[in-house]
Amino acid sequence: MENSKEMRKWLDAMELPHPLVVAGPCSAETEEQVLKIAHQLKDTDVNYYRAGIWKPRTRPGNFEGVGAIGLKWLQKVKEETGLKTATEVANKAHVDLALEHDVDLLWIGARSTVSPFIMQELADALEGTDKIVLVKNPVNPDLALWLGGIERLHSAGIKKLGAIHRGFSTYQKTKYRNIPEWQLAIEFQNRFPDLPLINDPSHISGRRDLIFDVSQTALDLNFDGLMIETHWDPDNAWSDAKQQVTPDRLVQIMKDLKIRKESDPEAEYNNKLNNLRAQIDVLDNQLIELLGDRMKVSDGIGELKKQRNVAVLQSNRWNEILGKMILEGEEKGLSEEFVLRMFKAIHQESINHQEKIINA
Repeated sequence: MENSKEMRKWLDAMELPHPLVVAGPCSAETEEQVLKIAHQLKDTDVNYYRAGIWKPRTRPGNFEGVGAIGLKWLQKVKEETGLKTATEVANKAHVDLALEHDVDLLWIGARSTVSPFIMQELADALEGTDKIVLVKNPVNPDLALWLGGIERLHSAGIKKLGAIHRGFSTYQKTKYRNIPEWQLAIEFQNRFPDLPLINDPSHISGRRDLIFDVSQTALDLNFDGLMIETHWDPDNAWSDAKQQVTPDRLVQIMKDLKIRKESDPEAEYNNKLNNLRAQIDVLDNQLIELLGDRMKVSDGIGELKKQRNVAVLQSNRWNEILGKMILEGEEKGLSEEFVLRMFKAIHQESINHQEKIINA
């Protein structure tokens, strides 16, 4: 996948407005439900109508999708509204049925992306297809695993490839269902700037009131599109009810989103931007210097603990520091989530330094 420019060609050739919008219910529930939502989205900015036909669930016993009958409903969507269709596939049988029913866009879910065996099976089943195939990031923040899945598809001769950023699982409690890990998505874009990247704010948010903010952040980071779950009666949806919005709300979200310019040629703008970036560079250098000084102090603590045969981890002290820093961070306009992540990383580095000294 050395030259990803060919992957941008399919997106550019379609001449679709920015951003690309994929929307529809989390799950196809009934024919009436699928068609009703589709007709509500018919004359909106939606480019592809999505609906889950097979629903992989963490535990058995929950609704796991209507199965192949739902593909016939998607065919009716296309016939009655003209909307192109999209669904998730997780094995060869899904691929064969989706292609048989002329689904236009196929995506591969996070649970599938984690397994090279599944990705290879899907690549073999999709070999040479001219359908659009999008790959969601794996549930864990592993960039190599995400790219590896895409590379398997590319090796199978699939040209209309793209990626979906749906956030990452974490044991920590945050306001998100799946933490965005925006830096990893940025790294993905840096590695493959011509590979279309879609954001899935529904699965990142896990709640409908966060979808707009996540969508705006994605657009600010130059994502190519959005996949948003949409249901005419979201509170009574058979799956993922809390993260679905009504078609009317989707329309309002799309109206309110701001599409940023990539840059501005005016000299005044660029002079101000360069000045602010120079300030950032200075502050970043100072941060590195301070962190280096902090680790030297940690080394001193490690030497003292070694002399007295004291354990490295002091939980009470750590909790005291964390609580204090969260409060001070709030005063500086820093979110609790950011402060937690930053100081946990600093603390881990301090532990590493001290362990190295104690075990030397």
